[in-house]
Amino acid sequence: MVPLSFAQRRLWFLYRLEGPSPTYNVPVVLRLSGALDAQALRTALDDVVARHEALRTVFPDVDGRPYQDIRPAAGARPVLEVETVAEAELAGAVDRAVRYAFDLATELPLRASLFTVDEHEHVLVLVIHHIAGDGWSMGPLARDLSTAYTARCAGRAPVWEPLPVQYADYTLWQRELLGEEDDPASLLATQLGYWKDTLAGLPERLELPTDRPYPEQAGTEGGAVPVHIDAELHRALTGLARSRHTTVFMVLQAALGVLLHRLGAGTDIPIGTPVAGRGEEELDDLVGFFVNTLVLRTDLSGDPTFTELLDRVRETNLNAYAHQDIPFESLVEAVNPTRSLAHHPLFQVTLAFNNTPRTAPDFGGLTATPQPVRLQAARMDLSVSLAEQHDDGGATGGISGVISYRTDLFDHGTVTAMAERLICILQSAAADPERRLGSFDLLSDDERRLVLHEWNDTATPLPAGTAAELFQARATAAPDTSALIAEGVHISYADLNARANRMARLLVEQGVGPEQIVALAIPRSPDLIAALLAVLKAGAAYLPLDTTYPVDRIRFMLRDARPSLVLAHSSAGELLSEQDGAAVLVLDDPAVQERLVGLDASDLTDADRGTALDLAHPAYVIYTSGSTGTPKGVAVPHRGLANFALAQSEQWGIGAGSRVLQFLSPSFDAAASEFFTALLTGGALVLADADRLTPGPDLLALLRDEKITHCTLVPSVLRVMSEEDLPGTLTLIVGGEACGPEIVERWSAGRRMFNAYGPSETTVCATLSESLSGAVVPPIGRPIANVRVYVLDGGLSPVPPGVPGELYVAGVGVARGYLNRPGLTAERFVADPYGPAGSRMYRTGDLVRWNSNGTLQFLGRADDQVKLRGFRIELGEIEAALTSCPGVAGAAAVIREDRPGDRRLVGYVVPDGLVDVSQVKKAVAARLPEYMVPTAVVVLDTLPLTPHGKLDRKALPAPDYTSTTPTRAQHPAGEDPHHPLRRRPRPGPRPCRRRRRLLRPGGRQHQLHRAGQPRPRTRPRPLPPRHLPAPDTRGTGPQGAAVGGRRQRIGSGRRHRPGAAHARHALAPRARPPLRRLSPVHAGAGARRHQPRTAQRRTAGARRPPRHAAGPPRTTGLRRRHRPRRLGAPRPAGRCGAGRAAPHPGGDRRSRRQVSA
Repeated sequence: MVPLSFAQRRLWFLYRLEGPSPTYNVPVVLRLSGALDAQALRTALDDVVARHEALRTVFPDVDGRPYQDIRPAAGARPVLEVETVAEAELAGAVDRAVRYAFDLATELPLRASLFTVDEHEHVLVLVIHHIAGDGWSMGPLARDLSTAYTARCAGRAPVWEPLPVQYADYTLWQRELLGEEDDPASLLATQLGYWKDTLAGLPERLELPTDRPYPEQAGTEGGAVPVHIDAELHRALTGLARSRHTTVFMVLQAALGVLLHRLGAGTDIPIGTPVAGRGEEELDDLVGFFVNTLVLRTDLSGDPTFTELLDRVRETNLNAYAHQDIPFESLVEAVNPTRSLAHHPLFQVTLAFNNTPRTAPDFGGLTATPQPVRLQAARMDLSVSLAEQHDDGGATGGISGVISYRTDLFDHGTVTAMAERLICILQSAAADPERRLGSFDLLSDDERRLVLHEWNDTATPLPAGTAAELFQARATAAPDTSALIAEGVHISYADLNARANRMARLLVEQGVGPEQIVALAIPRSPDLIAALLAVLKAGAAYLPLDTTYPVDRIRFMLRDARPSLVLAHSSAGELLSEQDGAAVLVLDDPAVQERLVGLDASDLTDADRGTALDLAHPAYVIYTSGSTGTPKGVAVPHRGLANFALAQSEQWGIGAGSRVLQFLSPSFDAAASEFFTALLTGGALVLADADRLTPGPDLLALLRDEKITHCTLVPSVLRVMSEEDLPGTLTLIVGGEACGPEIVERWSAGRRMFNAYGPSETTVCATLSESLSGAVVPPIGRPIANVRVYVLDGGLSPVPPGVPGELYVAGVGVARGYLNRPGLTAERFVADPYGPAGSRMYRTGDLVRWNSNGTLQFLGRADDQVKLRGFRIELGEIEAALTSCPGVAGAAAVIREDRPGDRRLVGYVVPDGLVDVSQVKKAVAARLPEYMVPTAVVVLDTLPLTPHGKLDRKALPAPDYTSTTPTRAQHPAGEDPHHPLRRRPRPGPRPCRRRRRLLRPGGRQHQLHRAGQPRPRTRPRPLPPRHLPAPDTRGTGPQGAAVGGRRQRIGSGRRHRPGAAHARHALAPRARPPLRRLSPVHAGAGARRHQPRTAQRRTAGARRPPRHAAGPPRTTGLRRRHRPRRLGAPRPAGRCGAGRAAPHPGGDRRSRRQVSA
């Protein structure tokens, strides 16, 4: 049996994985004007199929092993459907024809449709499955068809020059040429060594600015956006290429790399490009699937100039062209990237370039006009296909093409904007190639005005007073209205104001005033609310302390903040003694209570305080997790506190009659939203014991019984609760962590639901969504009143809508900075280049993008900071705590979500001798709050590292949450020889033994091919191919199976394998292996054997004479020394090549070219 070629094998695998589909159809559409002989056309098609074995080959399999079944020419008749259609119906008919789904096991891979519009107008549609032909094949196919048609119209058989070889000969020759991977002297082993070195550390997936997240399995529906470069710019690009000794293709590749880089894809940009794969002259006129794909790694690090980038691209590409013989699927198996059904391995963007004009075939008396056609199918996330045009004199006439895209990822408008930005980059590069990449401006003037001004038009009159003064105004306006409700007890605004005033006077007596801090160690109670109002009335800032935190952490905050006074409750225990000179006042002490009763209950005046209240004074201090291992205090001024509370209240509809639940810990900055949205607007703040706030039935009962109208909860709380019994009058606010679409769908039905966003450094809330509904990934909304937000790149330049960037927040909500941390304050609170003089903005470290409607979409963190259960956590602080434990030499911490919605904090430690996991957890719990203590701690021999020496968090193994102490140190996935997958463990049940074997590194693609085939009964029942975690390998040109991830550790590395000269076998007809008729489906076809071909049409090893360019070459500087021709060498000038440079006299045929697949 003749095996499949390497290229065919991957397409056959995809065919078995997906089933029949039009994804890999290669169509050609010709409009034929004149008198057409349909019978002559039918016979001509038979002639062409007889001439090219690839067109009469089907692909059955035996036990999952496919082979080429070449049908006899006499019995191989391609389908030709003839139909009369109206002109208005023609487009739909053509679309249906090109989307035909072949059954590769039984059907010839070529079919034709002839649509007759009228007597002299016809449209011929030829469709070849990619497994039998590529883009180059369309030239020989159309040429042979026109020759045969002309001959048949004249009543004779066509006369052709016999083909030197057939595709099956090429398949066998290719295997001989490449040799075996385990032979170090083979061409395959040599080139694999080069590619393994070259692609080490390649990004698992480019971070493209998609409109939707990647699905579990990639879709195949596609769209396209036209691209046109005018003749003037084309001429400038040609001149730029010539000046840098490169090709126009390299210029386009560099520009595409700049575009992706500026769109947030990073500085390491792999781009796939198809090459013709027809390095032998014998293959010129043969129909078949020869195209190969190269991975061109574009390095944009260090902000080079465009000319410097071109030099890098030239060097990279020339090396790639010199190692292009290795089939792409072999490359994927060798490099072993992380498998995924969601995207293509190694690259997700392709660039194909055609610089040779195609000529229409001659159909005798017919005028044949090629028609544009495009399958609405996507093989890649983004595919850029361009072609040069030249006038009759050879002058540049422009570059045209399309950007194709997956519709499950991108909207048409997004890709349209990409096309426009690509043109802008090319114009800038042509005008000033010495400019650095960071200076390329992707924004149009309209977009700049939109993102900087229109979407930040939030100016409104600022509140006239501090939060304390606004509360006093409410107490005066509605003194008898309930301000607090605690366990059924109602406290009016007048009563609460009086309590706060007495307490404030006591604070003033203690010397408390503006620019001072008062710590509050008081449990959730009316006393806590009165105390924080009292601190604000005295002009000081309150520091809430959660008395459930470890004592050491609380003492650190007290030492760092150096409060003037600590207001405490007797339940505070160890905190009641004086703290570093700060007096402690116990509010429930009888003596203190007696003193408070004797104080004046009227509002304080500036005379009482000794100074006027100022909106710039700090209102509160909140401690957040710190990356250095210690928390840091954020000082928030009165201006931002009053502004955000009133802005939120207005949008949420909080006012008289509203009941706001106080659910969040007072030490969480978002608790200020609960306090002040209620107390500054005339609503009631509802307090409850901790037991009633436990997520579940108790909390649901509380919400119902107390008739809560507004509640702020984190998504992790909502995930474990039922939404069924809540009234529609409840307004729900979520925030503190990312909220999934399933939460929105459940909880937004029948009620108003908002998504709020804001770091502690921006006074609780910076942006707010509109009311949410449906299963949507909720945006974080627009900036609230008097707040501005910018999405900026690394150079602080605004990025276009849809492009990821870092979020900066400016306006009245920006905090004063970090308490006693001037260096860190200067690093994170920076000058605002787009605001009023002297204004500042806060660098959040969050990655976001603008949606087209002016809302922001949260994408993740730019650093190691995460949020869990609403609390902001610096993983560095947890890692520092782990490392400080006895017996721990190194540590890492991650948030894992091994099951959807179940986010857990996990620690990993490298032991220095013996280590007791239970003791490690106890030590961390004594130092950090409960929410920062890892759920599980895993012991590893070493921490996995990326090739760049950074911690590879994706390679950290999933813990066993049911075990506390491992029996031995674990190895990172991919490093432990005993690990069943040697990869990132999958959640859920342990995979069966056979599945583990299929997924281990080095597992070959053919193993997956056979996974769906019948097996002896003694073996486990296999999984269907679609259910295997096989790769999604769609892409223009060759595809490959990604089989696992490759990781490196400290001290590892590969030595470069020097190249070696390899004697090449001559490409000539091969002796065919006997065809075994084992499949009952084909038993009726008759048993036969292929006999060796004896007619040697070409002397073994002979070469064609070197081709010369007609006139001077279009690009210079690519001359290379003569070398033996290799399989897959790019083509010289001539038919459908792309990205080609014309060969030079005396040079070899391996000029640098790409072709469309």
